[in-house]
Amino acid sequence: MDSKDSRIKVYDPQRWTREFLPQERLQSLLRQDFTHFFIVRVEEMYRHLRRAVPASRSLTHSGLYLTEGEAAMKIGAEVYRIQAGQMLFVPAGQVFSFGKNDVNCGFLFNFHDDFFYGMNGRSGFQKPFEFLKVWGNPRIVPDAETSGFVRNLLERLWTEYSRQGLQNPDLIHAYLTALLIEVSRAYHPVSPSGRTTAVMLTNRFRELVFTQARTRHLVSDYAAQLGVTPNHLNKTVRSVTGKSPTRWIDEAILAEAKVLLSQSDFSVGAIASEVGLSDSSYFTRLFRKYEGLTPTAFRKRIEMS
Repeated sequence: MDSKDSRIKVYDPQRWTREFLPQERLQSLLRQDFTHFFIVRVEEMYRHLRRAVPASRSLTHSGLYLTEGEAAMKIGAEVYRIQAGQMLFVPAGQVFSFGKNDVNCGFLFNFHDDFFYGMNGRSGFQKPFEFLKVWGNPRIVPDAETSGFVRNLLERLWTEYSRQGLQNPDLIHAYLTALLIEVSRAYHPVSPSGRTTAVMLTNRFRELVFTQARTRHLVSDYAAQLGVTPNHLNKTVRSVTGKSPTRWIDEAILAEAKVLLSQSDFSVGAIASEVGLSDSSYFTRLFRKYEGLTPTAFRKRIEMS
């Protein structure tokens, strides 16, 4: 198997829309330069969605805000649900999937770091938003007033984008910056303890797992990089997240595997090798332990959706 061909696909907006939306509808939903930024009404997107979206990842950040109904999305290893007035964020690079049976209305917006942090020479906004980190809390539940501000900004973004595209990028950038600042005011971290030493260590661990899970499977590997003992890392991560470091590593491995199962025709053994597991039988047992079915059954379920 050619390792270059077996890499997990990372969709840019153009590839994603080509894969999941009819081409004849793209022009009415999106404008030129939509690889940098776009915003659509959710009900319009769902109306033209070809099928459920299996495990995928994108080069860009995505945000979903509902004005009506409910939505469910799997982000990483967790399923998150939101209602009207609430939001979900998928950071760039994070694995996500969702079905096509939700009944809802709202806005889906998507932007590239290059646009937000300095496209066309702009310095951008330098504050790091935690909900755009892979270890952040992707679910935002603002109060009624903040939700109203967020909705107004999304309405302005959608109106400007649907009429002019990115012809006025400074205006789009200003609205987007204001939107993310409003969201940050409503953000609540996964751990209520704030930025303590334990939380920061846990976040650093999760960032490492996100980038290294295919090649490093031992808690001791990450502990050595973080300058702590495996026992300390285990106690810290478990106390902050409720899950052991081993589980975080396993879930990251399986997230990678699910993307390959949905986006390639490689054998189960080849996929096991790609995620760093030389024993395909162990890979199958691990997959069944967390997913409740074998990799082969998981792939068949995707093909039938």
